[in-house]
Order: sequence, then structure tokens, then C-alpha cells
Amino acid sequence: MSRRKPVLLIDESDESLKAVDLLKLSGIEYVEYDIKKFEDSCCGEIPTTTAPSLFAIEGTFKGLEKINEYISNSSNTDSDLESESALW
Repeated sequence: MSRRKPVLLIDESDESLKAVDLLKLSGIEYVEYDIKKFEDSCCGEIPTTTAPSLFAIEGTFKGLEKINEYISNSSNTDSDLESESALW
């Protein structure tokens, strides 16, 4: 089974751009979704979603501060962690 990548929800904010830069600099592979494109193609406006947000096996990290925590903790954990969920 391949390792599941975290999903980063972004918008056009400075915090989202910083989150993208931080993940790239840390070498963490992730999948990026722009909230505006998600709203247009899927479900309409999502007023309760905070961008940037990162959804990973380890949990949900909302906002730049929490994403920084994820990056800090990911260097201290087992990088081969796999999810038992078929949906993740």
C-alpha cells in the first residue's frame, strides 16, 4: 500500500501561499485543492471551511499555525505511517 498524502485546502490568501511554501520547503508531499475550484466543481460555497487547512492521517490542521505544528511533528514521526481507512 502506498503512503497517503495529506490534502491542503487553500484560497488566495497570504496564509495559504505561506502554507504551500512551508510544505514545499519541508519536502512533504501533498495534494493541493483550491477552495474556489472545489466550490465551483463540487458543492457550492463552503462557508465553514478555513483555508489553509491540511487533512492528514495524523489529523486536521486548520490555519497556518497548526500546519506549522504538523510540519514540525512530521519530522519527528514515522514517515511510513499508513491509514487503515480505504477512504483516506
